[in-house]
Order: sequence, then structure tokens, then C-alpha cells
Amino acid sequence: MPAPPILPPLALSLGDPAGIGPELIAAAWAARVELGLAPFVVAGGAEVLRAAAATRRIDLPVVLVTTPAEASDKFASALPVLAEVGDGTFAPGMPCAAGAALALRSLEQATALALSGAASGVVTAPVSKSELAAVGFTFPGQTEFLAHACGVAEDDAVMMLAGPSLRTVPLTVHIALAEVSAHITMDLILRRCRVIDAALRRDFGMARPRLALAGLNPHAGEKGRMGGEERAVIAPAIAQLQAEGIEATGPHPADTLFAPHKRDTYDVAVAMYHDQALVPIKTLDFDEGVNMTLGLPIVRTSPDHGTAFDIAGQGVARVNSLVAAIRLAGEAARHRAASL
Repeated sequence: MPAPPILPPLALSLGDPAGIGPELIAAAWAARVELGLAPFVVAGGAEVLRAAAATRRIDLPVVLVTTPAEASDKFASALPVLAEVGDGTFAPGMPCAAGAALALRSLEQATALALSGAASGVVTAPVSKSELAAVGFTFPGQTEFLAHACGVAEDDAVMMLAGPSLRTVPLTVHIALAEVSAHITMDLILRRCRVIDAALRRDFGMARPRLALAGLNPHAGEKGRMGGEERAVIAPAIAQLQAEGIEATGPHPADTLFAPHKRDTYDVAVAMYHDQALVPIKTLDFDEGVNMTLGLPIVRTSPDHGTAFDIAGQGVARVNSLVAAIRLAGEAARHRAASL
């Protein structure tokens, strides 16, 4: 059997420098050997990272590099950081425009490195959407930015939450609950489930992924007595997916879909709206949940938490989710390389 290819390092964006992202990056590097993490390079913020490491009493050697190719050799002894992105001094828990601008430059550079092939994937640390908007960021979030940068339609950039116990995808995301029904169409279900099926094959090495689709209404509509979306839209979409060779089942009652004995019967649960997907994953895998964007030409993951300005700099933020995001990005990159 041929040896697996040696991949370029992952590119990590810094996140908001006033949030917990930089200290978690420092903590992940400090535990790199113990956790078996793939090499990574951070897009900017050398001084930010040193200061964040100090709040956790981490001795963090930092080495400035000009290309990701230099990072793999340096990673064992120091955290590689791309100098050209920029730097600054920021107070934990006190976001500002300059910090948001640095976070945006870091995100742009990390994405560009992955798109060029210089990095094997991108892991994005948490940002503040409101702070980014104040410096001209026009996207609802990092996922939409990445879709645009990759030339992918928003409906084809699919957010999946992944943890040790569960993978789940919200069909609709940041819309009001009252608007969900109108957004659930056969076209949306088919487009998103095709992306999910292809991504699980390519990024997870699954030969035949199993997709379980939840119903929208109580008891999955109970044959139309509690709502008609299941009969009119969801079930016909599932039939079409099955006809295309995609192993999709449902619509399943959402109140039982996430029970332990049910989770063994599928590889990903497709929920109809945001909280139907995120409540179970955050209940089961809060500290190790990963936000992964499916359907992109690059690997992208992110920890499934925010900037946590309220605890930044206190040394209490848990590194588990970022570590899981780095690990998942590395695994997905290896699967992609092996499939070429």
C-alpha cells in the first residue's frame, strides 16, 4: 500500500483578537503532540497569540513565516504565523474596529491559501458578526463569505454540525421560525441532500452515506393531521433522492430521531430548521462540536462556539471544539487527497 501523501499545513484564521480564539489556538499548538494534530499555520497576529498564550501561562514560541510551505518544518518547535497579514495589541473581552479588521484580513488570507492549494484546508476561529459589519463585512457570517470566495451558491454551501455522537444539518438556518415552512421546498431539500451525500463520500470516505430527514411538524405530520409539509414536500423529495441512489429515509418524527437507538441508523440527520438541528448536537456534544461547511472546493471547519468575550483572557475557555475542528479538517483533507 502506498504511503499517504504529505499534505500542506492547515491555515487557521485568527478570529477576533479580543475573543477566545487566539488563546485556544495557542493551547491547541501546546497540545499538538499529545493530540496528534496536523501541522497548521496561523494567518497573522503573532503578538496577539503571544499575549493570549500568556493569559493561560503557555510558553509559546512563535516563528514568522512567509509561506505555508515553511510551516510544516517549523511546527514541531514553534507556532508558525504568517507575518504579512498584520498584528496589534488588543484587550481580551474588549472588541474594537481594529481587531475586527485584523480578523477579516486573517480570514481572507487563510481562505486564499486554501483556494490556492498552499494550505490543505481552513479552520476559522470565532468572529463577531456585528464587529465585522462595522468594518464593511457584508456577509451574514463566515460561511457565506467562504461560499462567495469559492464561487459557490449559498444554497450549495451546507452547514453541518459534527460531534462524536451526532452529525446534523439544518435545512434552513438563520430565519424566523414563522418563515420556515415557506422556505422548505423540494428544490432546497434535493440540492442540500445531494451536497451532503457527495461531501460524506469525499470528506469522510463513506461508500453509501445514510441521510435521515426529520419532519417539520409534531409526529412528522401524522398523515396530514398535524401539518401537510411532510406529505406535500418532504416525502416526495425523499422519493426523488432514493431514485437517484441516495440512501435517504423519513420524514422521521424529530422527537425520536435523536434517541440513542436511532442515531445508529443514520450518518447524518437533516433537520428542517436551526434549533431542530442545533439543540441535539449542543446537548450531546457541546464541547466537541464542529461546524463544517459542505459543498466547497476547499475543506473548512470551525469550532461550534462564538467569541466568548465575557471569558476571554481568563484561561477558562475549553479548547476541545477547536481541537476537534483542526482534527476533522485534517481528516477531511486526507480523504480528499486519497480520492484523487
